[in-house]
Amino acid sequence: MRQHIIDRRLAGKNKSIGNRERFLRRHKDQVREAVQRAINGRSIRDLEKGEDITIPKRDLTEPIFSHGQGGIREVIHPGNKDYVKGDRIERPPGGGGKGSGSGDASDSGEGEDDFVFSLSKEEFMQVFFEDLALPNMVRTALAEVPEWKSHRAGFSNDGTPSALHVVRSMRGALGRRIALGASSRREIEELQARLLVLRSEDATGDAALVQKHAAEIEEIEARLSHLRGRVKAIPFLDPIDLRFRNRVKQPVPTTKAVMFCVMDVSGSMDEQRKELSKRFFILLYLFLTRHYDKIELVFIRHHTQAQEVTEEEFFHATETGGTVVSSALVLLDEIIQTRYPTSEWNLYVAQASDGDNWHHDSSRCRELLADKILPLVRYFAYVQVAQTEQNLWDEYLQLSETHKQFAMRKVLDASQIYPVFRELFKKEGVGA
Repeated sequence: MRQHIIDRRLAGKNKSIGNRERFLRRHKDQVREAVQRAINGRSIRDLEKGEDITIPKRDLTEPIFSHGQGGIREVIHPGNKDYVKGDRIERPPGGGGKGSGSGDASDSGEGEDDFVFSLSKEEFMQVFFEDLALPNMVRTALAEVPEWKSHRAGFSNDGTPSALHVVRSMRGALGRRIALGASSRREIEELQARLLVLRSEDATGDAALVQKHAAEIEEIEARLSHLRGRVKAIPFLDPIDLRFRNRVKQPVPTTKAVMFCVMDVSGSMDEQRKELSKRFFILLYLFLTRHYDKIELVFIRHHTQAQEVTEEEFFHATETGGTVVSSALVLLDEIIQTRYPTSEWNLYVAQASDGDNWHHDSSRCRELLADKILPLVRYFAYVQVAQTEQNLWDEYLQLSETHKQFAMRKVLDASQIYPVFRELFKKEGVGA
């Protein structure tokens, strides 16, 4: 007996969302690997996009029920003209089965391609944040300074002469005149029609009829004079007709920000530490783009010398050397002074390093930050991607105790990046 199950549940749109989520859970490893490959090959600006994921056919096998060996089976194959009951059917020769694209070419048989699955933008970001402890970016704010922006909000009955909307005012005046004079004009038309009838009857010359109509005609003419006066007395433009453009001010976040990404690329920064730094910068970029309409990125690499580089050079250049962190801070201050005045830009700095620095340079870094950089920036986040606390950490620790806009944390593996980021950029009064 064959059973058919028909699902008539009202699921609205996206009826396959449940199946899609189950599919993602079942093939979690392949999806995560594909997302990781996409992250490694993408720039920061292109991170928030979907991705096509190819899953081998062999990984899509489904559990099925089948008959075991033995027993007697009677099967009817429709369209059979070659066999009768009791004949033994041989297996088909090679090439008759299903393949996955391997083997020699053949003019028989069939195969299947690997399955290509498209991740949406939201699904891609969810997988990306998955190993960072929290699945979704929380709504936090970086000491946003509100600005007031004027928006149109219809019309009002009062305002300045410069805001007068002439067309809307005249339209209102016309409507008012029509509404106030409608009944009077209607009565005038009726009285004029009656007056025309009476005078046409008087034109016959009947003296008795003329005398009879005289009083009514006099009354109608008096009424017409009164009604025309009422219509004429309606003002062409009244103060209540005036309409002024209304604008209201609404607070909006400041719309211009620049993020400085400062990364140590000295010899002690291996690939694992650079990867941790990159993922932290990616989180910071995604965070800022949700708070600002215009965001600029400035990338600074340093070893013994610092230089402003492109995004590609920032993450993939192989140049290395010793460590003089102050060279990056000096360059940072020069760029701020020449290109990003604090009256127009909100400045944010993220610095990633393993903390290894030339001993005599760490105190200079603290002085540069305290005297020149921290008074200008809204937030400075220092992330150390190594466990050992060296002299740079000790100098920075003094700054964190005296400057609220300076924060420092350690990140030792990928699972710590998001909790540390969440702690660095949470709102005041919100727990981690």
